[in-house]
Amino acid sequence: MSEISGNSRPAPGSKFISPQGTRAVKDGIRPSALSKVPDAARKPPWLRVKLPTGARYEAIRDIVHSHKLSTVCAESKCPNIAECWGRGTATLMLMGSVCTRACRFCSVATGNPNGWLDPLEPANVADAVALMKLKYVVLTSVDRDDLPDGGAAHYAACIRAIHGRMPATAVEALTPDFAGRHECVATVLDAGLATYAQNIETVERLTHPVRDPRAGYRQTLDVLRFAKGYAPRTVTKTSIMLGLGETDAEIEQTLADIRAANVDVVTLGQYMRPTQNHLAVERFVTPEQFHQYREIALAMGFLEVVSGPLVRSSYRAERVLEHNNVGLDDAVADGIRQTAAMRC
Repeated sequence: MSEISGNSRPAPGSKFISPQGTRAVKDGIRPSALSKVPDAARKPPWLRVKLPTGARYEAIRDIVHSHKLSTVCAESKCPNIAECWGRGTATLMLMGSVCTRACRFCSVATGNPNGWLDPLEPANVADAVALMKLKYVVLTSVDRDDLPDGGAAHYAACIRAIHGRMPATAVEALTPDFAGRHECVATVLDAGLATYAQNIETVERLTHPVRDPRAGYRQTLDVLRFAKGYAPRTVTKTSIMLGLGETDAEIEQTLADIRAANVDVVTLGQYMRPTQNHLAVERFVTPEQFHQYREIALAMGFLEVVSGPLVRSSYRAERVLEHNNVGLDDAVADGIRQTAAMRC
C-alpha cells in the first residue's frame, strides 16, 4: 500500500503522512472482510442532519484552523457538527489527529507519532477558547501510548492554560484510559476539572472486537472509579454506543456496572458507521427505545442520563446538569411520533 502525502486526499483505509510527518492509516481501519458486511438497514429519518453551513460555523472552523487545532467534531465525523459549530462550540482534540490505537468504530487516523507534541498547543487552545468566548469547554484527545505518561502532563498544561486565560470557564476532559495508570488520571484531575470522562463505549461482551485490544471494559470502570474517589467534587461521566449487537439485558448490566463505579452521568447514542471499513450497524435504535433506556438508567440513581439517537459523549455537555436530557425531550417526542407513523 503506497503512502500519500502533500495535498492529495487519502482514501479511507489508505496510508498517508500527516502534516507532522507521522505515517498513519486514514480513518483508522484498513479494508478487510468487514468492509463487505452491510448495515442491518438503511439510515432512518431521525438520523438525518443538516449540512454544515452558516457564518458561525465558518468562524469556528477558521479559529480551529488558524490555531492549528484538531477537533473530535471533524476527525470522528460527528453528525452534530453543524449544530455545535453553528452555536459557536467545538470539542477540541489534543495531541494531534493520529491515534496509537485502532478501535473499529472510530474514524480517527491510526499511527505512531513517536513522541511528537506541539509545545504551543496549550497557548493555542487557551486562545481559541477565549475567541469562542466559551463558558464551558470539552477537551478530548487521541490515545498516545507512545508517550511515557500517555500525554497526561500535556493534557494538564492545556487545562491550566485555559484557566489562566479564562478563569471562569469550566473544563471537561474526555481522556484516554492511560492504560489504567491512576497517577496519570490524577495528573489531569489536579489541573482542575468540572467533569472527568472516559468512555466505556459498549457492553462487556463486545468490548473486543469494538475497542482496541489495549482498551478494556474493566479497565475503564477502574479509571472512572478512581477518578471519583480521587476528586469527589468532579462530575464523572461515560458513554455507550448502541446498535453494535448488544442486548437489552447487556445494556442494563453495563449501566449497573457503571453506576457501581460511582459514575455520575452516562450518555447513550446511536453507533453510526464512519466508513465501510468499520463495524457494520446491527440495528438502528428508535427514539422511543432511547427514552426507555434513559428511564431505566435514571432509576439506578445516575445524576443525569443523556439519551438519544444523535447523542455523543460531549454533545451539549454544558447543559448536562439541567436534568432535562440536555433539552432533547421535545426532539425525542418528535422522533417517537415519526417511528409511530412509520409503523402505521
